[in-house]
Amino acid sequence: MTVDPRVGAAVVDAHRREWAFVLAATVRVTRDLDLAEECVQDAYAKALATWATDGVPRNTGAWLTTTARRRALDLLRRQATAARALPLLVETSTDEGLDQGHEERLGGAEIGDERLRLVFTCCHPTLSRDAQVALTLRLLCGLSTAEVARAFLVSESTMAARITRAKKKITQARIPYRVPAREELPDRVASVCEVVHLLFTTGHAAPAGAELIRRDLVERALDLARMLRTLLPANTDIAGLLALILLTDARRGARLDEHGQLVLLADQNRARWDHDAITEGMALVREALRRRPPGRFALMAAIAAVHDEAESWDTTDWREIVGLYDLLVALWPSPVVALNRAVAVGFADGPAAGLDALDPLTIEPQLAGYGYLAAARAEFLARLGRTHDARTAYEEALLLTENTIERDYLTHRLDQLQM
Repeated sequence: MTVDPRVGAAVVDAHRREWAFVLAATVRVTRDLDLAEECVQDAYAKALATWATDGVPRNTGAWLTTTARRRALDLLRRQATAARALPLLVETSTDEGLDQGHEERLGGAEIGDERLRLVFTCCHPTLSRDAQVALTLRLLCGLSTAEVARAFLVSESTMAARITRAKKKITQARIPYRVPAREELPDRVASVCEVVHLLFTTGHAAPAGAELIRRDLVERALDLARMLRTLLPANTDIAGLLALILLTDARRGARLDEHGQLVLLADQNRARWDHDAITEGMALVREALRRRPPGRFALMAAIAAVHDEAESWDTTDWREIVGLYDLLVALWPSPVVALNRAVAVGFADGPAAGLDALDPLTIEPQLAGYGYLAAARAEFLARLGRTHDARTAYEEALLLTENTIERDYLTHRLDQLQM
């Protein structure tokens, strides 16, 4: 079928912006994730034909939602077993979604509520973290199973099995399709924020492959953080998370040179940073820091803000960064945070102090396969003139690094130490 380019672009745009809205509203009718997905896919396919003849509707999300929900209602009516399908994802009433008049009255505020239910279903604590992330990408971001598999470097069949198991667990555990009760909300929001942050970090520094940055994952994480911010505007953890993503991703345009080679923060052209994103992130981090004590994402965003505020690498306030890391280590004692703090100490107090802070971490089991620890030690050793030790550390980092661009950088540093 030949697709009108204008219609094709409208459907692609609607898929990117509206998929989660449409799916969430349809799940409310079907109480069945697989059936809802099928109906939403049908709606997008129908849009290609209908919009070509009738024109692109003013509110594409509402059109797609109405179409998907009508399809769901038709299927449910035809199924003699509908009464057995409805208990899936049941919380209380199951009749609301079958009211066609209700469907016609669908509005934006209601869609927002439905989407929030889907967010919390995907990130339910009874699911493993891998399953939470996979479901979030599949259901909220609208990625295909093949795309989710590529994001996590597993085969499509493996990812399909993982997603199927997660859906079955939702059904078997009768996970309610609802926004958590007020007393549950803090823990559940924390879980959702962790999933979004994991998506972002995976995209910001791709652990393997030929790309330094996975733009698709970064942009999906940013979309989700913005969506959470819209849905829960008073939540300071979400404000901190969105600030962290904006302030960190603002440097994306300066992280590679014209030859596609890695440019460290110290050497980046700060004129190429996204200063609109920095302005937005700064306002958010100030809001997030009003909470006492500040949360994890607010502190991480504050560290990013110190970097973004500095006019140059040399004017970076490393003392303030170390102080923020001290607070962060106390709040969230992660080995990776300890590593980042040690690096900051090295820039605040010199390479010997940095090395002293890094060395105890070499026996940390969780960092045994973490190439950034070896790379940080190599850098400080090189600055101290301990060339042989630095080369050994760079070689260790190379063994632990599977990203091509990062490997090229480490190889370049090794070559420099031979000169």
